[in-house]
Amino acid sequence: MKNNNVYHDAVLRTAQDMCVAAKTAPKGRGVDHIETVVLSGAEALEPLAERMKAIGEEGGAAFFVRDAANVLNSEAVVLIGTTLSQRGVPLCGMCGYKDCGASKAAGGICTFDVTDLGIAVGSAVSLAADRRVDNRVMFSIGKAAVELGLFESEVKIAYGMPLSVKGKSPYFDRG
Repeated sequence: MKNNNVYHDAVLRTAQDMCVAAKTAPKGRGVDHIETVVLSGAEALEPLAERMKAIGEEGGAAFFVRDAANVLNSEAVVLIGTTLSQRGVPLCGMCGYKDCGASKAAGGICTFDVTDLGIAVGSAVSLAADRRVDNRVMFSIGKAAVELGLFESEVKIAYGMPLSVKGKSPYFDRG
């Protein structure tokens, strides 16, 4: 077996296991709104990178264009996102509203959803790091993925983690 196949297969196994790590990460009140997707191959990565470039060029955010190049230089991308729904925790108010009803009426974002997403992403990238697969958490990938509707549900907040096995991580010293 060629080394390139070994690396590619290892990255895909890691990506799948990152999704498991995200899914099994602790959730507030035991409510799971986390969704995961694995993208691999030019047919999946190129449209994502193109959307990232467009966002960057339209909004004057050069880091989107830079991050798009990172996506194209990756074996796979793991997407982790969350749908939004208030948990109904009495006296919480951590979202900035009096209660979940006021938050929902105002279109607020439940603190539990955001926290659960962060824990899921942290769990996933720690698994990749344990396997020495280069990765980086990127908001830019998540934004483009949400805009492209790459999740099965109405995911509103997401992050993307490109994955690579090379002699030097392509996700650092990026200029």
